[in-house]
Amino acid sequence: MKVYFYATCLGGIAYSDTCVNAIKLLQKEGIEVIFKKNQTCCGQPSYNSGYYEESRKIARHNMGLFEEDYPIIVPSGSCAGMMQHDYLELFEGKPEYERVYDFCSRVFELSEFLDKRLGVRYEDCGAPTKITWHSNCHALRVAKTIQSSKALLKSLKNVELIELEREEECCGFGGTFSIKEPEISKAMVSDKIQDIASKNVAYLVSGDAGCLLNISGAMEKIGANVMPIHLYDFIAQRIGIASMSNSGGLGNTKFEKQPQNGDLQ
Repeated sequence: MKVYFYATCLGGIAYSDTCVNAIKLLQKEGIEVIFKKNQTCCGQPSYNSGYYEESRKIARHNMGLFEEDYPIIVPSGSCAGMMQHDYLELFEGKPEYERVYDFCSRVFELSEFLDKRLGVRYEDCGAPTKITWHSNCHALRVAKTIQSSKALLKSLKNVELIELEREEECCGFGGTFSIKEPEISKAMVSDKIQDIASKNVAYLVSGDAGCLLNISGAMEKIGANVMPIHLYDFIAQRIGIASMSNSGGLGNTKFEKQPQNGDLQ
């Protein structure tokens, strides 16, 4: 099977090792991964800010880029939700709607693909540990992939998942929200950190890079003794395939050349 891998903006900027580990999880199942070098934003920041026509330009670019009839795998419930569902709203009543619908039906958040399409369960190689889980808002309410993420974690026999009391509350990131409303964002992440700290766990696991940047930055400021880690880094470490360098280990990944005309259509 061939799939496209969509790295996301934060994956490319701050979580490149996570993208490598996500690709390795796919390769472990015999998947050939195609990585388009000129991929760009999913359009969520502009969409959430009301720039709908600009967001349509981004969506059209992505539809043209991932044009073959392969699944599009996204290691983020936030971006997956945008590309699965919000694109449909953007193009409702537009001539391209059928094309958009077909595109959206090929988008999968990685845990959803591993859990529901491939039925993956993992052999845990790590020592016993306790973790807690933060649910990203878009993954919870739009992409609806949280149960798949937890199913993968619960398959790890030496990992005890301790639920947060306020798991479904936003961490205060919300993309542009944290910039527009910094004081409210700060109060929200403080509540989240208190909940995390009360669980006496070794790791905070989440499937969204934006949430992890926000929560980890706030925890570092107060010296919280909990390690924030991305879901796909955590799983890759537990099963012994983790990469801490984005330069190697991608023998079954096809990098496609960037066209000369890379402008948004």
